[in-house]
Amino acid sequence: MDPEVSAVLHRSLQHKFLQLSRGEKSKLFFEDGSIVIDASGGAAVACIGHGNDKVKKAIAAQLDKIAYCSTAFYTSSVCEELCQELVQSTHGFMTRALIVSSGSEAMEAAMKLARQYFLEKSTPEPQRVNFIARQQSYHGTTLGSLSMGGHVYRRAKFEPMLLNNISRVSPCFPYHNRNSQESDEAYVSRLAAELDAEFQRLGPETVCAFVAEPVVGAALGCVTSVPGYFKAMKQVCTKYGALLVLDEVMCGMGRTGTLHAWEQEDVVPDIQTLGKCLGGGYQPIAAMLVHRNVVEVMSNGTGAFVHGHTYQGHPIACAAALEVQKIVKEERLIENVRKLEPILSEGLIKSVSHHPNVGNIRGRGFFWGIEFVADKETGKPFPVSAGVAMGLAELGLSKEYGIAVYPGSGTVDGVNGDHVIISPAYNTTAEEIEEIVEIFQRLVSDYFKAKESTL
Repeated sequence: MDPEVSAVLHRSLQHKFLQLSRGEKSKLFFEDGSIVIDASGGAAVACIGHGNDKVKKAIAAQLDKIAYCSTAFYTSSVCEELCQELVQSTHGFMTRALIVSSGSEAMEAAMKLARQYFLEKSTPEPQRVNFIARQQSYHGTTLGSLSMGGHVYRRAKFEPMLLNNISRVSPCFPYHNRNSQESDEAYVSRLAAELDAEFQRLGPETVCAFVAEPVVGAALGCVTSVPGYFKAMKQVCTKYGALLVLDEVMCGMGRTGTLHAWEQEDVVPDIQTLGKCLGGGYQPIAAMLVHRNVVEVMSNGTGAFVHGHTYQGHPIACAAALEVQKIVKEERLIENVRKLEPILSEGLIKSVSHHPNVGNIRGRGFFWGIEFVADKETGKPFPVSAGVAMGLAELGLSKEYGIAVYPGSGTVDGVNGDHVIISPAYNTTAEEIEEIVEIFQRLVSDYFKAKESTL
């Protein structure tokens, strides 16, 4: 094989990927000598930046103890400590945690636990096999988690293989879906009625759970719900005895200004998934948190969750995540997110909201999405063939700009629509935020100026 041709099965077989050399704080250094500001932390992952010495030492110290733990037989002190840290952060609502290696694995576990919960009840409900999720959502890339998600493009090639017990209702997406004269209260009432009708259509006694992201990440680009939305959705679930599963893989662990995004929504989930900012990218790790009520039913039933992975509770991953969470807490980094959020949000709004191709800027904390449109008046998207978000992100990596943003497509209907996400590390400074905003403004202006004749 030609040594110039990569042996890696990359996401694209045609694209030549830049080769990373190292990372330091908010900067990425490449083999060709270029330097990039990591304004998105990859996919909103690198929450404390790159190359942290404390995390490296914690990983090395764990290697001196034990690297792998067969969880069918043993546990490790570092896994126990991480899970204690996680459940204690939920104000007593969640009492058990499962540590896995990816957000997709966490969602698979949540789906299976929701089903098993109803089998373990003192009066079992084996007829509960259905789930209700939302359109234009993303919950993972394995077949089960992809079935749960509603991203049309990601699902398209695999539709015949996906589960048929998952239906979807509208997302809470006011920019595109709320009527011009509709109040927040009326909009929430309409969406709650839609969810209620879907329970009725399926048969309320057949539904395991409603699944949603508190702040929608990759599929919609940092879309927050209007006030009262999740409280209303929870009420519908409670009415029919179904569970509420909140996917915080992308928006959780401090990304939106509180450790758990649901803390801002006046609800508590029955099952929660989390991932990216749990370990900050230092090791592959994600988790599922379980409400005490669900744990109690399982404990009084068989007392066993019929599920498992070879690498669950992996000591090295747990050590890295535990140290990341200690750093976040000790350095008061979530407070920093809340403090500097106005600089990021107001900076983006001031610098690019007036641009004719910027339709909407939304988000919370250090999690902001910028949606690009062909027509600002109507919010009409660019066609998917234009590749706007990816094109802008790739231009950003060039030496002239040196900034990494996270692109997304299918924003409007699952196929068409473009957005990018800006999600810097929690320890980013005010000066660095201002630099990100300045470069991003220049990037947006230059990209669309160069594309005027083709878009």
